[in-house]
Amino acid sequence: MGKLKSHSGAKKRLKRTGSGKLTFKRNSRNHLLLQKSKRQKRINRTQLVHHTNERALQHLIPNL
Repeated sequence: MGKLKSHSGAKKRLKRTGSGKLTFKRNSRNHLLLQKSKRQKRINRTQLVHHTNERALQHLIPNL
């Protein structure tokens, strides 16, 4: 049987926390931050993946 391969797009976007949950980085946090409001910057921090989507993402990244 062949090796399980991780989805390369998911590898770049998802990370695992110490407790085993998946996190991802929200958009709009890279550049042009002076003109964005504090609320917009606060909302777009790192966020946990919702538990309903977590099982589907496990199949994409079995080795992460």
